[in-house]
Amino acid sequence: MISPSLAAARRVVVKIGSALVVDAETAAPREGWIASVAADVAALRARGTEVVLVSSGAIALARRALGLTRKKLRLEEKQAAAAVGQIRLAGAWQAALAQHGLTAAQLLLTLQDSEDRRRYLNARATLGTLLDLGCVPVINENDTVATAEIRFGDNDRLAARVAEMLHADALVLLSDIDGLYTADPRNDPEARHLPIVERITDEIMAMGGEPPPGYSSGGMRTKLIAARIATGAGCAMAIALGKREHPLQALMKGARCSWFLPAPEGRTARKQWIAGSLAPLGVLRVDAGAAQALRDGRSLLPAGVREVAGSFTRGDPVAVQDEAGAELARGLSAYDAESARQIAGRRSEEIEAILGWRGRDEIIHRDDLVLL
Repeated sequence: MISPSLAAARRVVVKIGSALVVDAETAAPREGWIASVAADVAALRARGTEVVLVSSGAIALARRALGLTRKKLRLEEKQAAAAVGQIRLAGAWQAALAQHGLTAAQLLLTLQDSEDRRRYLNARATLGTLLDLGCVPVINENDTVATAEIRFGDNDRLAARVAEMLHADALVLLSDIDGLYTADPRNDPEARHLPIVERITDEIMAMGGEPPPGYSSGGMRTKLIAARIATGAGCAMAIALGKREHPLQALMKGARCSWFLPAPEGRTARKQWIAGSLAPLGVLRVDAGAAQALRDGRSLLPAGVREVAGSFTRGDPVAVQDEAGAELARGLSAYDAESARQIAGRRSEEIEAILGWRGRDEIIHRDDLVLL
């Protein structure tokens, strides 16, 4: 069986835990290690691979400076530490990436941002634009506004949601262990390393052990939950050893890790959902040129829309019909019904003048559209 390859990936999301970013003795950023990862990112970018970093470490970087050294912190103390530490974390990545001429961009997201449809679309559009502009997004959970107890392990799941959102080819979880074992290798000398996991079964989920000591408390179970999310979206995922310098370069050279194979149906599952499970709330009737563009795999631009019917908001499902009224496709609208009516038949560069704000160039992006 051939395992996935980081070298072949067009878009990669890399999740980095607190224990890798923060020196446990000094509570300062591990600048040398961070610099090595930045060099790896630059090498991937030189190959044409887009890279997104999901980095923990904000709370850990601020605990000592704020005198919050006891193990158990109140929620408001964690939020205060996150507010202080996030500046230090972003600064560390910005400085390291700048050494390679790369521009870092900070985004603070929550799991809710990836689950609410409109917030999901906003986040995806922002991330896509940053990648188009050549930036390296550095994402962390928005701990300062959390309304529930903060858990470091959430960044594993958040990274998987980001990979799903961006249609990434690979998600890499850098860890203090080189992959998944049949049991916790710290306690069981008979534990076997699993280089490839074809499916996330109940048996695989049961292999998640206890969280490791130190700043990181996510543990293997949250990584397996992340694997279920990522592979279900058609994204391969690796759990790889992150403690060494240049961990991504090592992975490129074949360092031992565990690869979780993408579900065969994963890439199309979301589009199957759009096509078969959504009741359209509106109709966009398009001209012959737009209909042919859709058949050619392109997005739906405002210029090709001749009529807008129904009442819908941004992110709602709509049907796309040809001039004869035959349904061609279904998709998620990037505009509400009133805005769509105003820009129908107009060029994308006119959107800002018409609406007073600049949204997406497309009424329906091809990633959100399914031909019928």
